[in-house]
Amino acid sequence: MLLYSFPFWLIAPRGIYAACGIDRRHVVRSFNPHRNASSETTPLQVGNGNFAFGVDVTGLQTFSPFATMSTWGWHNFSLPTTSGQTSVDDFSGLDWWTHGRLVNYNQPNPAESDISNWLIQNPQRVNLATIGFSFAEDDVTEEKLEDKSQTLDLWTGQISSAFAYNGTPVEVETWADSSSDTIGIAIESELLSGGSLGVFFDFPLPTRNKFDAPFVGVFNATDQHITSLQAGENSATIRHDIDATSYHVTVSWEPSAKISGPLDGKHRYILKSSQGVNKIKLSVAFSPAPNTDAPPFAGIAAASTAWWESFWRSGAFIDLTGAKSPNAIELQRRTILSQYLTAVNSASSYPPQESGLVNNGWYGKFHLEMILWHLLHFARWNHFPLLRRSVPTMYSKYLDSSVDRANLQGYDGARWGKMTDPTGRSAPGEINSLLIWQQPHPLYFAEIEYRSFPSEATLKSWDDILTATADFMASYAFYNQSTGFYDLGPPMYPASENTNPNATINPAFELAYWRFGLDVAIKWKERQNTSVPEKWIEVRDNLAPLPIAEDAFAVYEGIPNMWENTTVQDHPAMSAVFGLLPPPSSGPPLNMTIVKNTADKIRDLWDLEDCWGWDFPMLAMNSLRLGDVDQAVTYLLHPLFEFDDAGYPVGGSRVPTPYFPGSSSFLLAMAMMAGGWDGEPGPHFPESWNVQVEGFVPGL
Repeated sequence: MLLYSFPFWLIAPRGIYAACGIDRRHVVRSFNPHRNASSETTPLQVGNGNFAFGVDVTGLQTFSPFATMSTWGWHNFSLPTTSGQTSVDDFSGLDWWTHGRLVNYNQPNPAESDISNWLIQNPQRVNLATIGFSFAEDDVTEEKLEDKSQTLDLWTGQISSAFAYNGTPVEVETWADSSSDTIGIAIESELLSGGSLGVFFDFPLPTRNKFDAPFVGVFNATDQHITSLQAGENSATIRHDIDATSYHVTVSWEPSAKISGPLDGKHRYILKSSQGVNKIKLSVAFSPAPNTDAPPFAGIAAASTAWWESFWRSGAFIDLTGAKSPNAIELQRRTILSQYLTAVNSASSYPPQESGLVNNGWYGKFHLEMILWHLLHFARWNHFPLLRRSVPTMYSKYLDSSVDRANLQGYDGARWGKMTDPTGRSAPGEINSLLIWQQPHPLYFAEIEYRSFPSEATLKSWDDILTATADFMASYAFYNQSTGFYDLGPPMYPASENTNPNATINPAFELAYWRFGLDVAIKWKERQNTSVPEKWIEVRDNLAPLPIAEDAFAVYEGIPNMWENTTVQDHPAMSAVFGLLPPPSSGPPLNMTIVKNTADKIRDLWDLEDCWGWDFPMLAMNSLRLGDVDQAVTYLLHPLFEFDDAGYPVGGSRVPTPYFPGSSSFLLAMAMMAGGWDGEPGPHFPESWNVQVEGFVPGL
């Protein structure tokens, strides 16, 4: 039985906040993660999108040095000096022949290897500190603790941990403030009063590792960075200096305690409570600026409770708990936990990195081709305030550098980078510089926002970004006089990143996405009653047709042996032509026989062992549009699309765990199942399931 609940909207337009017909608190708390031992790969986390603190089973980072990470916490190693390249301006990239002319691409130059490598590795995200329990004995391990128990209350954002050491209980509460980079810790144990238990603060050095997982930084390079302590009666500030980077950690406590250190040549400080004190409350605030006041513990707990309750009561919701199917319950578990984890790790003032704030992948940088998978679900679940933390603001921040990138290459408009960081630079790389499917993303974001907020303010907020984006897209397309069509590439990489860039021309998904983007850009100008650039229309109406091989879409035009094992690997982006994208609003209609054949061939022939993350939700969305709900569920629960006990998406052999595009794309697919799309409003679940959904606006 499928029920669609139409709630009373409390805030217009289209209901950011809804009065719940579903008992949301009961559903959410039904999936609170519980552990009796630390995970080897993932922490339980508290956080707010711009800051996160990951803990082991003790409620702190005692035995597993999981990370404390923030949006602002970045570090640069010193620029190279050995090869005469001492400035980022010394980097010159490489020139490639592109349709009869040399175009400069941001790629490592063998003659400039030092500065090229520095630009790839810097800046890297910093693990701000590790906080854990200090025992009187030196050889304490997790195995020596007894009665270990830990629960994350998703409804309030509280982690409750308990254990016993030498028969003495220890109880711990861990919270994160909703609006600052601060954690609150409450500890109760008789071990505190006798000095047998304290709290340590330790500071690692960043590394040059491409992947730091599950832990970030090293603790044995103490001579390469500096810490210093300023202590008061009930508070202290520790300053950490790494090269030119510095930040501050302010610790406040009640009742009385004393902090000391650094100890034994390490960057470790110990806080111990006064004699007779068996309960202590700490506030630990992280900041790039000195003299930060840490909010009190009670304020942190109250703010977290209020924010998370507001989060769960707002936006859209799915209740599958009435279904008897184990598949439904597992989808519900992943849905709830993915919502919590993406709010903690992806709702940032910058685009999220693929490992979120858990650990570092790709030096902690973010990938602009992935932000649609990372962030679009916030819009589809009616959590626009979280989306607007970074979009469209991020595009505005990067607009000038993207215009410069396009101009350097002889194109109009703005060419968005790929692997980037707060500076707006795109890290050197062949794939980084030749990938193009990130270009239409702003147009998709804008159209989804306009659907829920059809106003002049929405049109104005996106107009400069969309104009520059469409200008580049029209300029990038190359007119092929022999065919009379506009081509995409070469050189270029498609979304799968596994083809010969000099042979890759007119990839199916990118062509469809180019048309979609130009359709939106043209519609955007028409909504404002302003003129549409003729070049946009000319390119859109004359784009090359989608390539076909064996009656199905091909990765790109002319690819040899398309449906053999050597080519059906990596991301099957052709499924996004009718999964992520709606049917085209201009030009020839999609050939649905080709679309169906493509889905069948991917299901039967594609090397799914070589897929991960967003591949499976993308395939599920394609199945949904084709009316095959059971196949969509099969993809979302595919054995290779794993989520661990705390809801983290497992990276597998290709990427580190967690791989958060898996979480967010999963939520995007669930929003499509619940809310449907134009012409097919949801829900779309197996008919035998008892399902309730609230608050969804149909997708494109």
